[in-house]
Amino acid sequence: MFYQPDMSGFEERLPGIFMKVLSYGDNSMLCEFHLKQGAVIPAHQHPQEQTGYMVSGSLRFFGEVGEMVVVAGSSWSFKGGVIHGAEVLIDSVVIEVFSPVREDYLP
Repeated sequence: MFYQPDMSGFEERLPGIFMKVLSYGDNSMLCEFHLKQGAVIPAHQHPQEQTGYMVSGSLRFFGEVGEMVVVAGSSWSFKGGVIHGAEVLIDSVVIEVFSPVREDYLP
């Protein structure tokens, strides 16, 4: 599967949280998120491991692993089943990989 940059196809998953699946295979999925300042991703958990990279902006993560503010250039990884959430401090762009594939995110 190949992906060419395109600003269409983003879906608002929560107020101010826009997501697009860039590509996926049998075992992993790559997603791009555009997050608006003030938006909140409530504490949640899922069985997939989640690894991310902050392209621009700033988030405050919270949950089982404590609290951390991340900025452009930061990265993170949450094991499956770990409770986590985030508050968007500044408009942000994030790239994340989920493994295995999140069926609920498939286009």
